[in-house]
Amino acid sequence: MTDPAASRVSRPTSSHWGPGVVELSGDGRVAVRPHPGDPDSSRINENIAAGLRGSARVLRPAVRRSYLERGPRHASGERGAEPFVEVSWDRALSLIAEELTRVRGAHGNEAIFAGSYGWASAGRFHHAQSQLKRFLNAAGGFVRSEGNYSYNAALVLMPHIVGNFRDHVKQATRWRTVAGAGRLVVMFGGIPLRNAQVSGGGVGRHRLREELTACAEAGIDFVNISPLRNDAAAALKAEWLAPRPGSDTAVMMGLAHTLLAEGLHDAAFLERYTVGFAAVAAYLRGERDGIVKDADWAAAQSGLPAERLRELARQMVAGRTLICTAVGLQRADYGEQPLWMTVVLAAMLGQIGLPGGGFGIGYGAGASIGTMNRPLRWPAFPQGRNAVESFVPVAMVAEMLLNPGGAYDYNGQRRVFPDIRLVWWAGGNPFHHHQDLNRLRQAFQRPESVIVNEIAWTATARHADIVLPVAAPQERSDFGAGTQDNALVPMPQALPPPGEARSEFEIYSELERRLSLGTRFSRRLSAEEWQEEIWAEMREQAKAGGVALPDWQSFLEGDILQLDDPAPEAVYLAAFRADPEAHPLATPSGRIELASEVIAGFGYNDCPGHPTWLPPRGWSSEVQQGYPLHLLSGQPETRLHSQYDNGAFSRSRKVQDREPILINAQDAAERGIADGDVVLVFNERGRCLAGAVVTEDIRPGVLFLWTGAWYDPDFSDNQHMDRHGNPNVLTHDLRTSRLSQGPAAHSAFVEVRRFDGEPPRVEAFDPPLAGDDW
Repeated sequence: MTDPAASRVSRPTSSHWGPGVVELSGDGRVAVRPHPGDPDSSRINENIAAGLRGSARVLRPAVRRSYLERGPRHASGERGAEPFVEVSWDRALSLIAEELTRVRGAHGNEAIFAGSYGWASAGRFHHAQSQLKRFLNAAGGFVRSEGNYSYNAALVLMPHIVGNFRDHVKQATRWRTVAGAGRLVVMFGGIPLRNAQVSGGGVGRHRLREELTACAEAGIDFVNISPLRNDAAAALKAEWLAPRPGSDTAVMMGLAHTLLAEGLHDAAFLERYTVGFAAVAAYLRGERDGIVKDADWAAAQSGLPAERLRELARQMVAGRTLICTAVGLQRADYGEQPLWMTVVLAAMLGQIGLPGGGFGIGYGAGASIGTMNRPLRWPAFPQGRNAVESFVPVAMVAEMLLNPGGAYDYNGQRRVFPDIRLVWWAGGNPFHHHQDLNRLRQAFQRPESVIVNEIAWTATARHADIVLPVAAPQERSDFGAGTQDNALVPMPQALPPPGEARSEFEIYSELERRLSLGTRFSRRLSAEEWQEEIWAEMREQAKAGGVALPDWQSFLEGDILQLDDPAPEAVYLAAFRADPEAHPLATPSGRIELASEVIAGFGYNDCPGHPTWLPPRGWSSEVQQGYPLHLLSGQPETRLHSQYDNGAFSRSRKVQDREPILINAQDAAERGIADGDVVLVFNERGRCLAGAVVTEDIRPGVLFLWTGAWYDPDFSDNQHMDRHGNPNVLTHDLRTSRLSQGPAAHSAFVEVRRFDGEPPRVEAFDPPLAGDDW
């Protein structure tokens, strides 16, 4: 007999959660193992094998049944509920070419939406959004989305306050400087390592765990201000203060008032480096609204002891303190406010720009924040120029589809929604990211055509008219390079695509021919020729920086290349602190704007001109009476968003096939819920089933349901109950404020009860294909 192991093939690969090694055995089995160079490899790699070869894989082009029978404007079925019919590539591409021609001719390219928000391949060439956007730009353009679901409030707010938020993330104070000079780290929302498995574009080595541990071993004290104990790693031995969700701004104000009332604030720093403190101080004292924002007031909002807040304020000013605010805090009603108040509190301490001090927003949101930055600007597949100027804030997709021509406010602008007739989604899953999925389902019924490129039958694919099967990262060659990392990872093809799946470059090249677009998309180059050209550009950039890289073929046949860290001792805003005149900030005043005349001029009552306490919408007595539990939802340990939810690691943590929901033991006992029970979580927007995990590691009155379970609505239920545990059937779609229009998923309120009887089967991983007799 032949030993299958003797013919095993190993190839490196890269994902947003880090590198891995693809192993293909002689008997056809696939596995992705940890890369030996990664000291803290992510187990999400264990999901890939089932994602590549599992039953949910899209194998052939497929068309929604009534769309195939009657055409785009006469299809009678309901997207999401109707089965699909597999067709040939020629038929699918003909349908797409005809529909693109019709929509462009009748309505213009302003009727095409290709926001395609999502985290698909980490490769620099086969990047799903770049491929789609280049193709549509070659065809006249499209309506795009702006911002992101992760930290949209920061993207819009922070340029008014301190400058570009993406620069802030890249320039974040390094943890090694905290270990050397710090004394205290105060974490609003913690620094959850489950989130830090991931970094945009990938990460060559996961460093955060060891760097945080080094801080703890150096004697740094940590305080975790979060409803979840496990938002701080056990090795940090952090003090846990569990506030009421949504009260972080009030807590920060109580701390700031203590500094102000006891004369502990750094008046000299505030005078030289900031503007607007007088307005903030007056607000803290209650001079305008009669409400003094002291520690007692903050205790009433948060449930934290007032005296502990006063002690913490004194502790923070007594030594070098880094204030960390998780980006999750902004994904809530009025999410701009804790961000702004973070800056105020840090400015009052006067330690901004000093090693181990100041503030950082987003630590733990990505593996590289505070640990690494890229030494060069990596080249990528160029998207070309979009001739359509219209865009929509990313979290307003449902609003756009439901309200064409409607007006809305955004960052000082009065804008109008376009009238979208065709949606094309690639590399993402809005039925994971977006809020109020029952409303999104209604919105997805409005376009005349929906096209989705996918490797799996996700909920977004099920809500399409035409689904195109695409190759996975391990099924074509590329290279990985994180947007904030120093590693270059070869991604040689390890196995062929299954069924009839194709690379997106092949798909768009064929459509380019059918639409007579000349060579505007492909330039008559093959995928291999494009990659060689991009790598040649990479080599030239590296050479200019004194780094010699191998040729493309040698690189593909080799292993990960690690370049030097460009700023291992980085301290955020150090240059500004050293000389604010020579290094002004990109704000109207050139200084830190604790109050903003620009924002005040917008006249938004949901985001005034300085940090303001605005209680979450759900704190009203009417909501609390019916739905007393605050539902939080966040990134799980077991996957990136919803990617490969059908994988082995993701499914290993399910409870009776449902997504786990954390519930405090007291809340569980009051409702007769035991650990491992299937529970029904519900509110006025929807309901879902989940698997109870009873724990003392969450504040009473709070539930935590992981995001990313593939949406699995039961259409026989009048609320289309989700059988699988997707929290976005429960979240509202009201957004943070008119300033940023960011998502506010963390302001949901629900009730929960034990589900009695036999729970329905989860059908999320079953292909929705019509039978042979359709």
